[in-house]
Amino acid sequence: MRVFLKAVPMLLLGFFLFVPNVFAANSVTRLDGANRYEVAVNVSKQGWTSASTVIVANGKAYADVLSATPFAYRNNAPVLLTEASKLPTATKNRISQLKPSKVIVIGGTVSVQNGVVSEIKKLGVSSVERIGGANRYEVAANIANKLPSNSKAVIANGTAYADSLAIGAYAARNGIPILLTSSNSIPTATKNAMKSKGTTSTIVVGGDVSISSSVYKQLASPTRIGGSNRYEVAANVVKKYYSSAKNAIISNGYAYADGLTGSVLAAKQNRPMMFTNASSLPTPTREVIGSKNMTTFTVLGGTVSLQSNVVSQLKNPIVGKKIFIDAGHGGTDSGAVGNGLYEKSVNLDVAKLINTKLSNGGALPIMARTNDTYLTLAQRVSKAQSNHADLFVSIHANSATPAASGTETYYYTTYESANSKRLATEIQNRLYVALNTKNRGVKIGNFHVIRESKMPSCLVELAFISNVSDATKLKSSTYKEKGAKAIYDGIVAYY
Repeated sequence: MRVFLKAVPMLLLGFFLFVPNVFAANSVTRLDGANRYEVAVNVSKQGWTSASTVIVANGKAYADVLSATPFAYRNNAPVLLTEASKLPTATKNRISQLKPSKVIVIGGTVSVQNGVVSEIKKLGVSSVERIGGANRYEVAANIANKLPSNSKAVIANGTAYADSLAIGAYAARNGIPILLTSSNSIPTATKNAMKSKGTTSTIVVGGDVSISSSVYKQLASPTRIGGSNRYEVAANVVKKYYSSAKNAIISNGYAYADGLTGSVLAAKQNRPMMFTNASSLPTPTREVIGSKNMTTFTVLGGTVSLQSNVVSQLKNPIVGKKIFIDAGHGGTDSGAVGNGLYEKSVNLDVAKLINTKLSNGGALPIMARTNDTYLTLAQRVSKAQSNHADLFVSIHANSATPAASGTETYYYTTYESANSKRLATEIQNRLYVALNTKNRGVKIGNFHVIRESKMPSCLVELAFISNVSDATKLKSSTYKEKGAKAIYDGIVAYY
């Protein structure tokens, strides 16, 4: 951007000393263990110091316990896991600590053999009951029959485990039984359970692949909560039923054992459960976190189920925030030209680096352009508005006389003036240090993209293309990386 073409009033706000900020990290608690049995124990410790009733289920027979969350919640009972033929030491010790008078075993004698029941009785438990069935549909129906009358029922696919986990806490808090179906037909046990409970309305969890339209049409007054994948289904549950949620339980969308035990804790604490990949938060989960400004999380499982990067993303205050990165100029508009550089190319290179850092950090970055394309100033602003961006950061390089040098950042006062100034300051304070350039300060600049953007916004002038020393840095991949990192750090510090 050519300084001598800026026929706008600019007010120098002064130079700022760089004082590093430690960003206010979100709160993340990990409940882990050496295996699924230990994870279940540690989940129980988070919610129960004692329990008169404990639920025990096979840690590998996920289907048995899919429908157990409402029943466990009603009995204020943690869910512990066992092997089919042997009670794990961790589970045994936890039962002894909780001192329940009753243990309810979920599943038939194949899932939990009678020898395990004998082991439980030897721990001094006076009553051990079993809720079983010939298959997962019967088990779910038999659990439902243990719950008080409710005219509603949740219907989920008996083999799409994540869907039941996503709705489990809500169903539990509202006393709604979870019944299971196959994709294309309703099992007899499920039909009978709905009839005996007088079901007049149903919440169908999962898309058309999980529960077909033909099954959907057979259900009483159905309402579907679907999605293109398990992450989106869980996110849609939160959007529909947790309007004021500020914290959540996060589980690997494929580590079902962790989610099965955590679902009851989520119900007890009235927190939604959402899912993630092992290595990075998926977009639907990020979107809900950002839209609801969630700041407190409990993650289930060790570093195999949930790698440290997921925890880092959850701790990062930018998680789920929509950050609009505008690479200035492009296409037929080259911007400033000098010392072998086209401004449009420098801007795009740095914008792409920022985009990657924001995405890796857990944000939802949106780029004005990803290639050498021309967009009008109005189109850039419109794109940010239509994507409901939380911040707008425009990237430019300066140009004037060969003697002019340094880094400066602009904001405007039309919208979000105080926040825009703060954003510009956080970025500027880091950027000139990272680039080792002259600090030209934070200024008010009447530029269209920051004047018309309704969210906090700023326009960054990295350095001067027209200055040999500055241009050398703008050519350097090392300095582009440093500049992108400084801008990213400034955005994080803003939050």
